[in-house]
Amino acid sequence: MSGADTKFPDGFTWGASTSAYQIEGAWNEDGKGPSVWDLFVQEEDKMWRGQTGKIACDHYHRFKEDVALMAQIGIKAYRFSLSWSRILPKGTGKVNKAGIRFYNALIDELLKNGIEPWITLFHWDYPYELYLQGGWLNPKSPEWFEEYTRVAVEHFSDRVRYWVTINEPQGFLGLGHSEGYHAPGLKLCLRECLLAGHNTLLAHGRSVRVIRDNAKLEPTIGWSPASSAYRPSTNSLNDINAAREATYAIYPGGLWNTCWWTDPVFLGAYPDEGLKIYGKDSPQATKADMKLINQPIDFCGCNLFQVVPVKMGANGAPVAVELQPEEPISTYEWSLNTEGLYWGPTFIHERYQTPLVIMENGCSLLDRVGLDGAVHDSGRKDFIIGCLLSLHRAIEDGVDVRGYFHWSLMDNFEWQQGYKHRFGLVYVDFESQDRILKESAFTYQEIIATHGESLRKYTHNQEEPVPYVVKEAQRYIENNISEPFNVKTIAAHLNCHPDSLSRRFKQYTGTSLSTHIRRVRLECARNMLRDPNMLIGVVSDYCGFSDRIHFTKVFRKEMGMTPGQFQRQFRAREDAEEKAAVEISKNPRVK
Repeated sequence: MSGADTKFPDGFTWGASTSAYQIEGAWNEDGKGPSVWDLFVQEEDKMWRGQTGKIACDHYHRFKEDVALMAQIGIKAYRFSLSWSRILPKGTGKVNKAGIRFYNALIDELLKNGIEPWITLFHWDYPYELYLQGGWLNPKSPEWFEEYTRVAVEHFSDRVRYWVTINEPQGFLGLGHSEGYHAPGLKLCLRECLLAGHNTLLAHGRSVRVIRDNAKLEPTIGWSPASSAYRPSTNSLNDINAAREATYAIYPGGLWNTCWWTDPVFLGAYPDEGLKIYGKDSPQATKADMKLINQPIDFCGCNLFQVVPVKMGANGAPVAVELQPEEPISTYEWSLNTEGLYWGPTFIHERYQTPLVIMENGCSLLDRVGLDGAVHDSGRKDFIIGCLLSLHRAIEDGVDVRGYFHWSLMDNFEWQQGYKHRFGLVYVDFESQDRILKESAFTYQEIIATHGESLRKYTHNQEEPVPYVVKEAQRYIENNISEPFNVKTIAAHLNCHPDSLSRRFKQYTGTSLSTHIRRVRLECARNMLRDPNMLIGVVSDYCGFSDRIHFTKVFRKEMGMTPGQFQRQFRAREDAEEKAAVEISKNPRVK
């Protein structure tokens, strides 16, 4: 028998996330003002290999292509951030019409493709002109953010329903204001960092109020802190309690925790433990401040990448456990253990009893284009599957999770690490700006299309063999791909009834047999079309389609483009390589 039902609840949102500075490029075009990141990347020895986000993925000019890729994957919602200084070049005052025009065009393109826009108002690219006035340390900063929110709501809320105020204060304050690794590169004392954090929370409250009072469509509002969660090293009750305690704890001297940031938003007060630990460095918050921060919102965004294992120590306090030597890690050296998407949401939901949305979850791997022209990121594929199975288990146990957004849609500029890390479902060649859907994108496509049912094939008991009819059906498809067979053909070969075969196949794999046949044929076709000299008619015949017209119709429906359009992107790449080879042959010094 296969595992339990893995279908996600009705209305569950399947999405992908990005942020403005990491993908847009066009850093000084069309009236955009500078952000702290635009200045920070120009400082010597701050960035990996001196790389910048001046071009990044060139999404500003290529957004229609990127939306088409989202539609091809089947993504239902796209969470992106606005560049504050693209809309208000000086942070306040005059609105940049070109910036508004860009985001209007992006929103319209998303809606045209059936993709729900989710706007994040702030994802770290603070306007440089406001930074010169003290940035988040300035007591006027919440008012500046309120003004910016008002402009965004005025121009976009007639089509946008979903709003996220601020992304990961622990990140832009901890890395950018305390440790100095990120923009603006400050190393403030703890007291000043907590003051900047308090102003950030006030800005969140003012922003929520503006959205709620002025949005033209009924809004759904959340915010998205970094979720610092822990997992038990064993399933013992002691270790589970240790993981819960570690998730809720405040750690001296640093900003990386969950409760200091999220308690004020949902519970209306800083945690007592935090006030005790931070002591005199804690901000002087008034009752009016806490009431403003504690605006009613609709969900808590959870950004979960790795969840550190802990155990209960001999003294009754949580103790971190070193990763086992065989435990896989990402290129960031983060654990790829997927149980974090069970324990993180479970503990956060226990404390706040509010709906959750996984706003960021993914991993950085050493992705490359293979000799066949494809990107076989099997590690990311396995990570997505494992994380979603863990998340489904949390939902079954009563955790109210409303959506999952993969980080990220495409490889992008990874802050001070430049282009060293690749998190995307879409591979980006940062020199040519070519995009390639990775193997994980097709896995996610199947998960979305089946609303999670396809995950079932990964839940069976590993000690139980694959059912004979399932194994033989899969073998028959692989061995006879060029033949025009169907479910009835395979059933006759296996001497069983087509309905029985289809039912058994879906029960075990979570995917219908007819759908599996179509996907195998299309995968074969995609691999062949990566050869720019391959004739489309030959591909159609070899992959078992009845004729070229039927092949084109099926390919366009599944891939969002014709076979010819798919093939041309590889032909263009080959032409570019040939041109470069000719230039080198003419001048050996050309590199």
